[in-house]
Amino acid sequence: MRIGAHVSAAGGVQNAPANAAALGCETFQFFTRSPQGGKAPKITSEIREAFLEAARTNNFESWVVHAPYYINFASERELIRAASTRIIREELERASQLEAKFMMFHPGSAREVGLEQAMLYCIFGIENALKGYTGSTVPLIEISAGAGEVIGDTFEELDELLKGIEDSRLGICLDTAHMFASGYDMRKPEVLNKTLDELDEKLGLKKVRMIHCNDSKIGLGGKRDMHEHIGKGKIGSLGFKSLVTNPRLKQLDLYCETKPDGVKKDVALLKKMRDKG
Repeated sequence: MRIGAHVSAAGGVQNAPANAAALGCETFQFFTRSPQGGKAPKITSEIREAFLEAARTNNFESWVVHAPYYINFASERELIRAASTRIIREELERASQLEAKFMMFHPGSAREVGLEQAMLYCIFGIENALKGYTGSTVPLIEISAGAGEVIGDTFEELDELLKGIEDSRLGICLDTAHMFASGYDMRKPEVLNKTLDELDEKLGLKKVRMIHCNDSKIGLGGKRDMHEHIGKGKIGSLGFKSLVTNPRLKQLDLYCETKPDGVKKDVALLKKMRDKG
């Protein structure tokens, strides 16, 4: 289990590894483009080599990419659905250029078209994004917090997406804050194990490839996505101690997505919890 964080790539992706090392990360996550919109900067051969050299220099063996936030495979507008398919494919290709292990994304929101149609749109769009893709980066659907009728906030919905798309490369990224807000408890070891049993039964634990590790400002089942620093939210320290020492999760890397003012402390705390056992 490596522990890292989402880090800034301001000034170019080649800056991300050094930013991660400064936070004490053992792995890291970053954006290759603005998460809010705009044209993606080109990854030249020089930028690629600078990034890989920086990763080697700072002793990183793996890293991951997060897709932009504005993806919506379930939009009622065909233009937005088509753009989402194109951007996810672009991000997979860009992540592969940078030898990223995973690239995770949120499918979108069912608010405009209803859940049944939204699921069909998501399956169609994601399937098209992966059609003919031969890169090395593995695509992951991230579990959502259930706010605003977003897709993929339950194990059942995630399973429906994976079965509908039928691409064995596709996996799942868990997020502790999102899961908690969606009603999945993990505040004690026995409670976490019960949640993992449910996950394994309904989705399959082997489908989970990485975890975003965030405390939550929102209570259990609150259906809002609000991250808090580790141990300072509604999940609490015991929940994260349970997580980092659970034998069923030891092969998964963890990534904090907490605010910059305390993310270095969050990474150090999780490493301490893991190392103490």
